[in-house]
Amino acid sequence: MPKVTVEIPQHIIDDVNAHVGDGKKFINFSDAVRTALRKMLDQLDEVDRRRGRVSE
Repeated sequence: MPKVTVEIPQHIIDDVNAHVGDGKKFINFSDAVRTALRKMLDQLDEVDRRRGRVSE
């Protein structure tokens, strides 16, 4: 899996880390970022479908 380096403001990292760990939604920070990106892409695909920009 490729590795990506990005700059993320500390307050966003802190917010994400509040949901990472034992008994929380994500097992690690990378899992949280991958899940968020996938959800965003799914939402963008839906917007494209509604606007007729995607042929199926």
